[in-house]
Amino acid sequence: MDVQTSATRRVLVAKPRGYCAGVDRAVQAVERALEQYGAPIYVRKQIVHNTHVVKTLEERGAVFVEETEEVPEGAIVVFSAHGVAPAVHEEAASRRLRTIDATCPLVTKVHNEAKRFAAKDYDILLIGHEGHEEVEGTAGEAPEHIQLVDGLDGVENVSVRDPERVVWLSQTTLSVDETTETVARLRGRFPNLIDPPSDDICYATSNRQTAVKQIAAESDLVIVVGSANSSNSKRLVEVAKDYGAAASYLVDDASFVRDEWLEGVRTVGLTSGASVPEELVRAVLAKLAGHGFTEVEEVESVQESMRFALPHELRKDLRTV
Repeated sequence: MDVQTSATRRVLVAKPRGYCAGVDRAVQAVERALEQYGAPIYVRKQIVHNTHVVKTLEERGAVFVEETEEVPEGAIVVFSAHGVAPAVHEEAASRRLRTIDATCPLVTKVHNEAKRFAAKDYDILLIGHEGHEEVEGTAGEAPEHIQLVDGLDGVENVSVRDPERVVWLSQTTLSVDETTETVARLRGRFPNLIDPPSDDICYATSNRQTAVKQIAAESDLVIVVGSANSSNSKRLVEVAKDYGAAASYLVDDASFVRDEWLEGVRTVGLTSGASVPEELVRAVLAKLAGHGFTEVEEVESVQESMRFALPHELRKDLRTV
């Protein structure tokens, strides 16, 4: 990509951005459930970490709750894309809830890895952020075998039974670079640390970070559209700064973009997290155009074509279950 010397204010829009296959599947699951069974449809936690998506689904009749105990007995509940621990499934069954599991298949893959290594009596070092729903769900698969490693600072606190039988897994939405460094430090302590069979950081997280790296060095400012509780969106802000952007901000929508950020700026980089609808990006572009950023270039780093089938529960009638 050639660096432009024109005084025109421009926007470099990263591609890929926005919805990943897992988010698209989860949102469609709630929409399809509402169509098939009518409101209300209960959803445990936010279906994906985006305030606009949640609000839109609420307006259609989705009811978001923190725990299954808030769902009336016998009602339909959707589990979010981030996954849940086995105990949540057990509680739902005890309350005779009809469940639709919208867990992203790539999160399910990590759950299965945790179960497999736990069955072989390995110590599992789960790299992730404490309190994140995905981490809670994965850890719940084998709590007696799993230790959380929350970034580089968590490495020194790790204690294992047998240094020869240790494996690492990770949350799917982490910074690729920071996770690589964390694994290197863990391997410094445990030279025979086993890698997961395939990358746990999902393709969409990795691709969006690669895309923002490509535009960051040419951008005076990078705007990331995403909600504050979105792990992958927050990582994009960090990556943009690490790869050359003078400033980077996370915004829920165009109304969060502040005029003073644009003072003296010639090139704005723009991307969005994996749970962000494209219309929110278009609204930011419209706001930037109002400030003279009329030249827009889409910069594609990698093509995406991944698609996931809807949860199997939506391919049959829950009333017969």
